[in-house]
Amino acid sequence: MSFSVKTKNELAHIISQKRCCQLAEFVALIRMDGTIQISAYQKISLSVATESAAVARKIFKLAKELFDIHTEILVHRKSRLKKNNVYSIRIPPQPQVGQVLQILGLMDEHNQWLPEFREPFPHDLVKNSCCKRAYLRGAFLGGGSVNNPEGTYHLEIITHNKVHAEGIIKLMHDFHLPAKISGRKNWFVVYLKESEQIVNCLNIMGAHQALFDFENTRIMKEMRNQVNRLVNCETANLNKTVHAALRQLEAIKVIESTIGLHKLSPGLRQVAELRLAYPDVSLKELGETATPPIGKSGISHRMRKLEQIAEKLKART
Repeated sequence: MSFSVKTKNELAHIISQKRCCQLAEFVALIRMDGTIQISAYQKISLSVATESAAVARKIFKLAKELFDIHTEILVHRKSRLKKNNVYSIRIPPQPQVGQVLQILGLMDEHNQWLPEFREPFPHDLVKNSCCKRAYLRGAFLGGGSVNNPEGTYHLEIITHNKVHAEGIIKLMHDFHLPAKISGRKNWFVVYLKESEQIVNCLNIMGAHQALFDFENTRIMKEMRNQVNRLVNCETANLNKTVHAALRQLEAIKVIESTIGLHKLSPGLRQVAELRLAYPDVSLKELGETATPPIGKSGISHRMRKLEQIAEKLKART
């Protein structure tokens, strides 16, 4: 089961105690995935499609609690791609359908069709902070997804209506979530890409277990990355030390085979003999073995002198 599916399952089991929050979430779900069907006899029904059984149950329960409305759930299997089950929650023609359409802004109080949406976004339903959280939860359940934190950080909500997308962004901005919007074919995508933003969004919607799993995975991922960086750094430093030591040994052996180490000054001779005795240690460790100890910069300076002498000797031959 994907991280996104687990998150939706958790959110689908949250039922607000306040009617205003239930209504906000229900309207968000209808606006995201709902369709209106009108029969030849002008009878109106509503239908909402989802691939999540948990979300289907939630829509069914909200419709019952809010409007005491009769609802049917139909299940069919996709014939293409992943062949997942699709759950269609159908609200057949009945008096309460008019109430739902009024709340959606499609009908007036006399059940007369409005030529246009009274309000492209249901601002009256999301005046309170709790209702804003509920609406975001419904929008995510209807058209949202979140990547597994093991990969790239990305949370998005997709809607076919630009004004609706802008309304969702406004709600996120009210919670200090800097969401952005982009186009994808005929859809509008509201998205967050920073891990901290996604964690805050999950908290706002009420997905606390998903938040815990996200944070746990993120911490483990960052620890692995930090360990890898340290290992890579140590490996690079070790390679650098080994290559430098090999170069220094070669220079010392050139001097030894041509003029002999006894021709060197006492300081250079001491460093040359130390390097021959300890071919694998770093310059700092090499200086610590000297008597008296020599600093890293002092050892480095003398090594450069030895390499310069070796270069001159090789140039003569």
